[in-house]
Amino acid sequence: MYPSVTTPREVKIGDAAAFAGTTPRAIRHYHAIGLLPEPERGGDGRRRYGYDDMIRLLWIRKMSEAGISLDDMRAAFDEAPDVEDVLEQLEETLAAREAGIKRQRAAVQRLRAVGSPLGLLSPLVTDRLSHLPSGALRPSDLDTLLVTERIFGPLGAATQASVFITLATHPGLRAEADRLDAADAALDDTVDPHDPQVEELAAQHCAHHKALEQAMAAAGLDEAEEELFEIYDAEASGEEDTRMSAFEAVTKMPHGFSAARTRCIELTGRLLYGDLSAGS
Repeated sequence: MYPSVTTPREVKIGDAAAFAGTTPRAIRHYHAIGLLPEPERGGDGRRRYGYDDMIRLLWIRKMSEAGISLDDMRAAFDEAPDVEDVLEQLEETLAAREAGIKRQRAAVQRLRAVGSPLGLLSPLVTDRLSHLPSGALRPSDLDTLLVTERIFGPLGAATQASVFITLATHPGLRAEADRLDAADAALDDTVDPHDPQVEELAAQHCAHHKALEQAMAAAGLDEAEEELFEIYDAEASGEEDTRMSAFEAVTKMPHGFSAARTRCIELTGRLLYGDLSAGS
């Protein structure tokens, strides 16, 4: 006679782990993260695993072998009532992850083609700057564009790129910009905000800004900016804007300016705005 085999109704954690091809430590981790419900303990204080628990363990093992993360499994099991729905949910997760990997690869390829750090900016911005020779842009120019893109988006940074295109192609304006930058840096905490040099520097900034605008208009960059709006609207159609508001971004971006430099910026804005108001 052949010996009869009696299948147990419940098994201990060691037997469950051995059958599923995992370890007791892994099973305890599944309990801790909520992936596997923790069964009640028996009279001896040990956990007992039934048929449903073993099915879940087998699915976890197979999904792990397929490269599916425990977090994705947990989300799928929580949201789906049966295995077929779980697999459908996981397939959607993997498809989204695959799309993300494709975007990352495209970003890396673009960095290699455009160069770093310029390639970290949006294509709308880098396309405007792609014709400039190597070294024409200063690191501080790219830093400024990075901040502008964060606050005002790709369109705002692409519009601001006109300034740096003009500076890169007009040595005289570039030299004046560098001089003004050095003068701004000299407005440290030792300078009184109401020192006459602050007002004088603001007037120089205003004059330089007007010279830049004239050069940009002569080069047709203002017309190119108008085309940007059409390009951006077409490319951004259907995309959700996840940027914070400009006001919120400005309040969270530290500048480190002294009181004198802050007043110089304010005076420059008043001079420019006053001229615009007078001409309107």
